[in-house]
Amino acid sequence: MAWNAKPHAVEETRWRFPSPPALPEGDLVTIGGDLAPSTLVHAYRRGLFPMEVTGLPSVLGWWSPDPRGILPLDGLRVTRSMRQSARRFEIRVDTCFGRVIRACADPSREDGWITDDFVRAYERLHDLGWAHSVEVFNRGGQLAGGLYGVRIDAAFAGESMFHRERDASKVALMALVDLMRTSGMALLDVQWCTEHLASLGAIPISRADYFARLSEAVGAPAARP
Repeated sequence: MAWNAKPHAVEETRWRFPSPPALPEGDLVTIGGDLAPSTLVHAYRRGLFPMEVTGLPSVLGWWSPDPRGILPLDGLRVTRSMRQSARRFEIRVDTCFGRVIRACADPSREDGWITDDFVRAYERLHDLGWAHSVEVFNRGGQLAGGLYGVRIDAAFAGESMFHRERDASKVALMALVDLMRTSGMALLDVQWCTEHLASLGAIPISRADYFARLSEAVGAPAARP
């Protein structure tokens, strides 16, 4: 189980985002821009991620939550049920990114926000080696769950996960944490510290603390086994 090849270089973006000291209060930093690979990589390096603005269809927002949710790599809470479930599944990485993001984008899911534009943009980012998926297959070879996100050096920005069988998304998260540890990575960003993620070990930290950790992780040497 390993990441795919080293990411391709991207062009300079024509957009400029506020730097951390100048970020406004509130989670929404700015609106506009596009989902080009250069824009996305530029934004993630600065701790921002895109989502549409609720109530404003087709308005692209760039977010930096305060507090920010992270999952310490030594803090994942693994229950006996999760360990037992892990034995039933096979873990793969980057073998069916499109299927994973489309499952996460299922419009029947509550609070679904992943549009077709996002799917196409992140598939392109995956093709360039920046976006990754962790996939969980059952013994019948069917996709049971998974997650996707963006890797920037020693940081991974988790975007979304899904499950079709019990504990499958949790098993994907276990696999991601193991992969990050073996790859010498340092920061797992989960954006908002929801009740569900908190039950798995995620914690809220201040925006200032997050950016300090991000600055250490981005540009840090991390293995690519």
